[in-house]
Amino acid sequence: MDLSSMIQEMKQHPLYPEMGMIASHLGVVRATSLNGEPVTAVEVDFDQKEIARIADQTKKMPGIIHVLIETAGPGRLAVGDDIMAVVVAGDTRDHVFPALVDIVNRIKERGARKREIFAI
Repeated sequence: MDLSSMIQEMKQHPLYPEMGMIASHLGVVRATSLNGEPVTAVEVDFDQKEIARIADQTKKMPGIIHVLIETAGPGRLAVGDDIMAVVVAGDTRDHVFPALVDIVNRIKERGARKREIFAI
């Protein structure tokens, strides 16, 4: 996953002149779970059809021009590995920031399966 390349791709979009903001998210494997337990790895799998549906829905939100998503896996990822990159472009931050948060949350809820591997 290369956010810089994804942003450059966004700049090649025919509606780039209409974009006032491009925002990105890069999810990485962290060394601790949400409850503080040490994590050595995660196993991930993404439902690409569901992710495509979520992206299409996001593109219909007010002010959103384009969305790019890249995911890792399926398989095991080590601490520090990239899990998912999302880039959202639109007219203003009032539209782009909420869309970015929404798309990441919906992918995590409906388009991804993740299992943490804990240290012994």
